[in-house]
Amino acid sequence: MEAINLVEKLSTFSDYWNPRIVGELNGQHVKLAKFKGAFVWHKHDHEDELFYVVDGEFDLEFRDKIIHLKKGEFAIAPKGVEHRPVAENEVSVMLFEPASTVNTGDQQSDLRRDKLDRI
Repeated sequence: MEAINLVEKLSTFSDYWNPRIVGELNGQHVKLAKFKGAFVWHKHDHEDELFYVVDGEFDLEFRDKIIHLKKGEFAIAPKGVEHRPVAENEVSVMLFEPASTVNTGDQQSDLRRDKLDRI
């Protein structure tokens, strides 16, 4: 057991769309990532995905609406619902999702990360 400093952890990397695991609880991973630009449209058939904005802002796009998220806010992409994050500028995000969740869900992409680093 230890305190996790999100700012410290986020300072250890600068690439985009490459989540890192910073904690685990009850079969869930707590991940940190930086976004910039548009991600791929995708869905997770069996997992909900929580996006919490640590710093910056971004749009969580769904086929029928867009949720604009700012620092200190979060939204959940429900399982089975297509979505994609889009960030005009760099944003730092904490994700909560089952350990089995792959970042691109049902889509193959160069942005897919099957094995994540722990920091």
